[in-house]
Amino acid sequence: MVLLTGATGYIGGRLLKHLEAEAVPIRCLCRNPEVLSGRVAPATEVVRGDLLEPASLAAAFQGVESAFYLVHAMRSGREFEEREKQAALNFARAAREAGVRRIIFLGGLAHGGDLSPHMRSRMETGNILRSSGVPVVELRASIVIGAGSASFELIRALVERLPAMITPKWVHTAAQPIAIADVVEYLAEAIRVPAGNGLIIEIGGADITSYLGIMREYARQRKLRRRFFAVPFLSPTLSSRWLTLVTPIYAPIGRRLIESVRTPSVVGDPEASRIFQVRPVGLRRAIEQALATEVPETRWSDAGWLGVGARDAEPGPDVLSNVQEVSLPLSPAEAFAPVRRIGGRTGWYFGDWLWRIRGLIDLILGGVGMRRGRPDPEIPRPGSTLDFWRVQIYDPGRRLRLLAEMRIPGRAWLEFRAEPEGQTTRLRQIAYFEPNGPRGLLYWYLLWPIHEVMFRGMLRSIATAALRAAPKASTADAGRKVTV
Repeated sequence: MVLLTGATGYIGGRLLKHLEAEAVPIRCLCRNPEVLSGRVAPATEVVRGDLLEPASLAAAFQGVESAFYLVHAMRSGREFEEREKQAALNFARAAREAGVRRIIFLGGLAHGGDLSPHMRSRMETGNILRSSGVPVVELRASIVIGAGSASFELIRALVERLPAMITPKWVHTAAQPIAIADVVEYLAEAIRVPAGNGLIIEIGGADITSYLGIMREYARQRKLRRRFFAVPFLSPTLSSRWLTLVTPIYAPIGRRLIESVRTPSVVGDPEASRIFQVRPVGLRRAIEQALATEVPETRWSDAGWLGVGARDAEPGPDVLSNVQEVSLPLSPAEAFAPVRRIGGRTGWYFGDWLWRIRGLIDLILGGVGMRRGRPDPEIPRPGSTLDFWRVQIYDPGRRLRLLAEMRIPGRAWLEFRAEPEGQTTRLRQIAYFEPNGPRGLLYWYLLWPIHEVMFRGMLRSIATAALRAAPKASTADAGRKVTV
């Protein structure tokens, strides 16, 4: 039995499909098992567990021979780093107590003494896992190239949108980018290779280049003429703010990427070619594969931040709320149809320009903004992103609850419910807010007039869209003014 953590993330999600295709017995450890609903094969087990809650781990490790540790997010701060350390310690302890024979960990490749906080965290996680006494196969990877990866989507956005670019010196740092398919092959093969007391394996693609080289190759394959001008003065912080305005990568992620690529990530130990059968492709082929993927299987934004954001948090009894409702002569499924398509390219049905301004403010504050969109325009799957929200609950035709991931002084949810009432349906829209002290209260009451207009207008427009689209709606129903 193989235990997989991080199955909701970019690489873990790809590995899950690969192992299922090889008929490997898999058990996924997930804080919110409903996120994987409909994504796993019938034979794959999904168990609830939280790496920050040791008591929840024992059952997941029973009968496990190999355990993947693919949990990580590029966030900084003392509290977050402590959570990461604690998660790794809890995982290591549970693996040792269950008699796990092998831990497989994906870290980062970097050479040099001046490591970024992100890379130091990766190295420390590997050391914590090894302290368990369980043999660890640690794969240290260079830049990952694949549709949906943070690095590739950053490059895609820059090259597609800017005919000329000012490039700081970090884009010239040597790197050995590797295709996502090859990373997954290495991880899958790590279950079987002779590991002895543990291995540290550096992995990269067939070519040595840099971020600038990757951008040039991307432009060549897309037949785009692009010019690059080098400057020495853009710090990681300034660069990340600039990237936030142009790419879908928000500032904290951009800063972690930039800080990491300042250190060369070139394979110095060729041990991988001796132990593994994987023969990684070069940069040209890696980009070809990424460009050939119209809809990525997984995306960099799929997984939330470890222990941050409380994706499974529930609105409490004392939260503040804004409730709007309307009665429609439709079935619940008909009334709910526009709701399930909300966000992304569909928009928010009312005041889209105000939503975009709110997203821009969030970007300026270092938040996620509106650029993540939604991966599926028809089905808001639990755990998936939806602009600056994340889907928390989705009951088809009945209920949708979104958890805010924008920068706000508290926690917020937006919920829609379609409740049958005889021959009609009551469509309810509820905005919840749990303020974080006086600042949170001030935020809520200062914005109350704007929220009242926005939320009332949004539900009115949703109801109108439902009436127009419903096949059973009469001409009079479809054309009448909706009152909320």
